[in-house]
Amino acid sequence: MNKEYLEKSLSIIKLALEEDIGAGDITTNAIVPDGKVAKAKIVAKENGVLCGLDVARKVFELAGGGVTWKTYTKDGSLIKTGEIIAQLEGNAKALLKSERTALNFLQRLSGIATKTRNFVEKIKGTKTKLLDSRKTAPGLRALDKYAVKIGGGENHRFGLYDMVLIKENHILIAGTIAKAIRLVKNTYGNKYKVEVEVNNFDDLIIALGEKPDIIMLDNMNVDEIKRALRIIDGRVLTEASGNVNINTIREIANAGVDFISVGELTHSVKALDISMLFY
Repeated sequence: MNKEYLEKSLSIIKLALEEDIGAGDITTNAIVPDGKVAKAKIVAKENGVLCGLDVARKVFELAGGGVTWKTYTKDGSLIKTGEIIAQLEGNAKALLKSERTALNFLQRLSGIATKTRNFVEKIKGTKTKLLDSRKTAPGLRALDKYAVKIGGGENHRFGLYDMVLIKENHILIAGTIAKAIRLVKNTYGNKYKVEVEVNNFDDLIIALGEKPDIIMLDNMNVDEIKRALRIIDGRVLTEASGNVNINTIREIANAGVDFISVGELTHSVKALDISMLFY
């Protein structure tokens, strides 16, 4: 796992363990003797793209108990039902109190990576790149976006701080789309990339005259996107967004946009079924 992503995730992992363990695992403490050593394996129960191994391993590490970890695959690998992902050995109490938190991360991130890979496969052979959005689980953004990368997608901005994105409400407050773009450029110069959202051709033409870096074609159908691209004529990068799904993304990509952003990658996650079994 990229060091930057792992560092960003440490506080998330600690909070998740604290949330689950609280004052202690009262069931395990009553049943499992101190010092008991156990072995366990993490097994895929459905096909998908694996993601989150380093996060799961960090969960067991932070929970203590000297758990050793042996993996048989890596993030980004295609896994199949019944495949052993990892084997663990160590203090039985540590294994049991870490199990749910580790699997929660592994299942969620693998679910995002799997969905992302499915979308990426749909636009294979086009010039279009798949982007995520800020529609992530609160507190889990670094991990959610890492999973998108593992699935073959690209990250849009991480937050409100690293790229300008002028949306409808900004334009309403500024008064006009031109004024909104000028206010941003007057404030920051060329410090940040500037993207502006448009949903009609009048705003598109005005925005184009202000020379943003990217124009987002919001909630346009394919014919409208094609018309917009003819107007833009390669002068700025383009992104299509809004109501994109697995059945429509190929046609949108074929229209010729540079990027397509899909909120569904992270806001509607189906966890991949993965279990931990003692043996």
